[in-house]
Amino acid sequence: MVAQEAFNGNINPGLAAIGYGLAAIGPGIGVGLIFSSVISGTARQPEARGVLLGLAWTTFAIVEVLALIGFVVYFIATAGA
Repeated sequence: MVAQEAFNGNINPGLAAIGYGLAAIGPGIGVGLIFSSVISGTARQPEARGVLLGLAWTTFAIVEVLALIGFVVYFIATAGA
């Protein structure tokens, strides 16, 4: 029922903001885990720092795209309100 109302554009903007806030928690945790793993890996094997940082920035970009998609969906959901 809620999905049908959202599809028709009848969604509360406050509810959409809460949904985006909850959706932003995942990428925030993901970024923290990515860079904590880089720090841990660098501490264990310092010569692999360059490779680890390259992978970290790539995965950081992917995780942040998820947050941006949530931001765009928030604006799409509130456009009809």
